[in-house]
Amino acid sequence: MKKEILAGITIVLISFQSYCQTDSLRPVSGDTLRKEGFPEAPGYAGQEKKSVNKKTTLYKINPAVDIPIVVAGTGWSLFTFTKIYDKGVTSEEKILGLKKSDINAFDRWAVYPYSKTLDRVSYYPFYAAIPLPLIFFATDKEVRKDYWKLTFLYWEAMAVTGLMGTTATYFVDRYRPYAYSNETPMPKRMDRISKNSFYSGHVQIVSVSTFFIAKVYSDYHPESKIKWVYYGVAAAATGATAYMRLAGGQHFPSDILLGTALGTLTGIMVPQLHKIKNPSMSVLPYNNGESQGITFTYHFHDIHKKIKS
Repeated sequence: MKKEILAGITIVLISFQSYCQTDSLRPVSGDTLRKEGFPEAPGYAGQEKKSVNKKTTLYKINPAVDIPIVVAGTGWSLFTFTKIYDKGVTSEEKILGLKKSDINAFDRWAVYPYSKTLDRVSYYPFYAAIPLPLIFFATDKEVRKDYWKLTFLYWEAMAVTGLMGTTATYFVDRYRPYAYSNETPMPKRMDRISKNSFYSGHVQIVSVSTFFIAKVYSDYHPESKIKWVYYGVAAAATGATAYMRLAGGQHFPSDILLGTALGTLTGIMVPQLHKIKNPSMSVLPYNNGESQGITFTYHFHDIHKKIKS
């Protein structure tokens, strides 16, 4: 279990390193604030920063950062994908030596026998999720204008997903729950993929795809009343896949949770960290002659909120 925990920490670090590409907050000029209808902070000396034109695309690609991520993630995923599905057959003696008591307490209850039906059905959302964003990009009127840019960002999200998922399975041999079950036929318990439990790639793929769609839709339609429906559908699709992989004896709960967390994080954060900064948000120096500090301003439609510290 120590190896799984170490690998999990490594994967999270890889994901955050890939994401650290953009600034989250930058000061904008007083002219920009006045054009947007913001009150100017007292004592502001004027720091000129280029404002973002609202008519431009919502996302920006940095080729020097994004292309290497896509190339490295795709290349490594293709290399390791063939390796993780050819780990070799486990001996019957080794399988018979597996004990439920060796499983950590959090996962021990979830030893289910192999279910061919659930395994087969779990591939339906998996295969459907992969091309789904590409279909969405083409059908939504507002999103369609950035089709190729969004396609590249989705490719990047999938490259990061593949990098994390295949790295985990490549370096960590963890027997699937069905390998511990006497109800599972011995040939299945011994097969070449019985050591690929860590962690759930099916759940990760479904979550990154569906939450990517939900995030993009909400960014292009911020005032839409149905944007939360997209997030609800994403959660439902991910949850259904998670259930089938769990009940089918394919993964332990910790494998499911890690796949869900990393997939959701990737699907939301890749678009978010490529998003052009919203000029309605600003951080400005504050000085009225008696006190000084920072003024944070955010524009909620026609409501101005200012917090001084």
